[in-house]
Amino acid sequence: MLAKRIIPCLDVRNGRVVKGKKFKDIRDVNAPVTLGKHYSESGADELVFYDITASSDEKKISLEFVSDVAKNINIPFCVGGGVHSIEDFKTILRKGADKISINTSAVKNPKLIKEASIKFGSQCVVLSIDAKRNEKGSWSVYIKGGREKTTLDAIKWAIEGVKLGAGEIVVNSIDHDGMKKGYDIELLKKITQSVNVPVIASGGAGTIDHFYQAVNEANIDGILAASVFHFGEIRILDLKKELKYRGISIRL
Repeated sequence: MLAKRIIPCLDVRNGRVVKGKKFKDIRDVNAPVTLGKHYSESGADELVFYDITASSDEKKISLEFVSDVAKNINIPFCVGGGVHSIEDFKTILRKGADKISINTSAVKNPKLIKEASIKFGSQCVVLSIDAKRNEKGSWSVYIKGGREKTTLDAIKWAIEGVKLGAGEIVVNSIDHDGMKKGYDIELLKKITQSVNVPVIASGGAGTIDHFYQAVNEANIDGILAASVFHFGEIRILDLKKELKYRGISIRL
């Protein structure tokens, strides 16, 4: 069994790491390099950096922090937000990122997934899906940092994304984001049962039990969280030790 990954998520706005609830009520946390180095030294398996305003403002991702982070950490990291083209992929990977996450650009131009996976390998292409439950009992895909609803169904879009070449899926629950009441297990289960690539859970972590439930009940491959790590509510090493004690394969 592959070890499950613990992945701090760092939302970046104007060069600073921030955090909100349901993609709103944003507050400042710290500098990307400072937090990235801290997590690298604290046992995180990977990091994810999202420029949360790049897509909504239709601008390029701020690349200044990417090369600085690459010089200061020794674990893989993914960068997303405002990635629109193969050239963007190339630039960010050259700055030192290991993976690129796409959401809005993938919805608007699905061919980008295929082109990027062919050129850089599917392991570099992460499809990030911001999903919110709808009146039909399923989940709709949102773009532009959760600001714009699309007609896409989240489960069907995950399947299509993998067919196009995405090597990993990050599932962000807008309903659960920042609420600390647990991950959307039902959504995660539907996606893990539908695709054959690693699935990362995002949105809702508040306790160690929530991490355990996501792995144990939804069979996800990685667990992403932000505020519980940023504000010291859960220490990564404590989390890993507890998950290992409960029988989860984890790297210590």
